Amino acid sequence: MEVELDGVAVDRILHGITLRAGAGEVHGIVGPNGSGKSTTLRCVYRALRPAGGVVRVDGRDLHDLPVRDTARRLAALTQDSHVEFDFTVAEVVAMGRLPHQGAFERETAEDRQVCADALSRMDAAHLAGRSFLSLSGGERQRVLIARALAQQPGVLVLDEPTNHLDISHQLAVLALTRRLGVTVLAVLHDLNLAAAYCDHLHVLDRGRVVAGGKPAEVLTPEVLWEVFRVRAHVVPHPTSGVPQLLFEHQEVTP
Repeated sequence: MEVELDGVAVDRILHGITLRAGAGEVHGIVGPNGSGKSTTLRCVYRALRPAGGVVRVDGRDLHDLPVRDTARRLAALTQDSHVEFDFTVAEVVAMGRLPHQGAFERETAEDRQVCADALSRMDAAHLAGRSFLSLSGGERQRVLIARALAQQPGVLVLDEPTNHLDISHQLAVLALTRRLGVTVLAVLHDLNLAAAYCDHLHVLDRGRVVAGGKPAEVLTPEVLWEVFRVRAHVVPHPTSGVPQLLFEHQEVTP
């Protein structure tokens, strides 16, 4: 599924965000704190209605679609994803199947298999019977990603998906997003991971897209200084060739 943001504006936060993610592409949204990254994603998964502009999925205005239809097309992992009650991990992941079920339909064997596969992909099958509230931060993050996968979406929206994860699981999650074959929009703070796993990057600064393109086109010393105020050397990764950043130490002035 193709996702397009056309002039998306949110009062005092976003000022005409325009970008397009083609079907099956992985797009990273990067930028300094407060640049509007999470707000941009909130407009995509309908937590916010833009004051201006439009978000389209396969050419259709997202807000013209019924909420259930949106949930069948799009799944989101948000920064404020949480579970209030003491569900088991299996029950949390099963919530991802709700958009595919009728009001009074019971869970099917297919639903159970989809959920089991999602947990397995996230290296979390052994957690199925555990209380969600008993999990560590990293374990919870993997379970919430599994819930999003259980929706079987065409578009996956991820706000800091590597948050709380150790490096092994960070790499596993991002590698999985590439293998899914769905359209991915992800906010990432680690620019080296963004360069390694994203087809395209969009750099936000003060609510505007100031650079966009392939990682090698975007992650230049000039952009890094202008947007992040850091000095960096850009070098090719020794095996993949993707750009990797070596940051210079900066003295902190009082």
